[in-house]
Amino acid sequence: MNRKKTEITQLNNLLKQCTQCRLSLTRHHALCGEGDLNARLMLVALSPGENEDRENRMFIGPSGKVLDELLDFAGTERDSMYMTNLIKCMLPKNRRPKRDEIETCSRFLDEEIAIVTPHVIVPLGYYTTRYILTTYATGPPSARSDYQALYGRLLFAQSQKIFPLPHPASLIYNPSYKQETMKKYHKLNVLSHDCKWYPMCPMKRYFERGRLERKWIELYCKGNWEDCVRYQKEEGGIYHPDWMLPDGSIDNGLRQ
Repeated sequence: MNRKKTEITQLNNLLKQCTQCRLSLTRHHALCGEGDLNARLMLVALSPGENEDRENRMFIGPSGKVLDELLDFAGTERDSMYMTNLIKCMLPKNRRPKRDEIETCSRFLDEEIAIVTPHVIVPLGYYTTRYILTTYATGPPSARSDYQALYGRLLFAQSQKIFPLPHPASLIYNPSYKQETMKKYHKLNVLSHDCKWYPMCPMKRYFERGRLERKWIELYCKGNWEDCVRYQKEEGGIYHPDWMLPDGSIDNGLRQ
């Protein structure tokens, strides 16, 4: 048994026995995470639903069907990721989580992240996104309505990439957002591997020589390379100078 498997097994054994908050009184199971412990992406939902609580599995209810459709559109699979929850026990009647429940339960998520060490954390929905952004000190918005603008944007803070997405359940209540949400989920496939041009890209050379900030590599070359202007020009066979940055701006300082 490798180190990650041993550590996650020990953590899950503690989780299953947890009685530190009121949710332990109404649950069937404290739901453990599941998936590839070496995954590049970690999806973090809010909490198990009734189906998940009963069957002790992630995303098997109505929102799970929506998630499978979104992943299928993105060209990726559950098995290629690690999936877990911020709150490990079902919230009665799907109510909002209480602050003390998040504070008590989030330690399990923190340890999961430390064990899996994902390249990208993908929080689903408002509460999980707020917790992850607060943890990594990226200055989360104070208003809930402002979180909509963060969904589908790759962020980089404290050496961690974060890619917030709408929770699949949001489409059950607002199906009109389906096309927009599918486009955002498409990026999961992009984030699952580096840009194919990176090994020969001047950005790699500049970074390795200490002339380029790491954020450019993480946000584009090893992140959302599909939106990199350099990538788009390379694919189109269009000339671009070596000192053009991924966002299309020119850094003449790199020219020297």
